[in-house]
Amino acid sequence: MKASNQTIVDVRTPEEYNGGHVAGSINIPLQQIPTRLNEFTDLPQPLVLCCASGNRSGQAVAYLREQGITCENGGSWRSVNELVNQ
Repeated sequence: MKASNQTIVDVRTPEEYNGGHVAGSINIPLQQIPTRLNEFTDLPQPLVLCCASGNRSGQAVAYLREQGITCENGGSWRSVNELVNQ
């Protein structure tokens, strides 16, 4: 999880994201993903998605993979944060 070219995408709401997030992550809420799909293709790979528990990021991963975008579910943002900071 320390790859310098990976992109961490947090799919929680802006309010949740502002309450705490992985440093350097970007916030694209789950509901906005279909309308912001082009942004995902421009992001440095690999993509690691996270949220509060892993549920929303799992939904996002399933959708993005259907669109041909390679990504993985990192689970909760706190778990991703711990891995990044090891």
